[in-house]
Amino acid sequence: MYNYLENMVEDIKEYVKNEIDFSEYYDMDELREFLNDDLWTEDSVTGNASGSYTFNRETAKEYVDENKDLVNDMMEELDCKEKVANWWIEDNYEAIDVSIRCYLLGQAIDEALNDFTEEFEKTHEV
Repeated sequence: MYNYLENMVEDIKEYVKNEIDFSEYYDMDELREFLNDDLWTEDSVTGNASGSYTFNRETAKEYVDENKDLVNDMMEELDCKEKVANWWIEDNYEAIDVSIRCYLLGQAIDEALNDFTEEFEKTHEV
């Protein structure tokens, strides 16, 4: 079964390793806020910029179908049942997949940043 959170955490770690200079951020909260804003539209993490993370309807369908409980949680939290129902009818699984990723983004960022705490602190030692 596809694990959204686990895969997003790995995508975020990769993004941080390749794109982030810890010295540019005062503290982890500032970095967390930046990542939330930046990754919201980062295709390699959420797919929200283009409307697709997988760039493959069948793969997105597989991920969504394997995570119906998560789809339900996302619909409840974001109050978007009607929109998701329309996407389902239209076979727009990529939109559902992206919505799940946006729903989990904050949690995934928090988990990913746990792995960088020591490195961040070393960067900010005087």
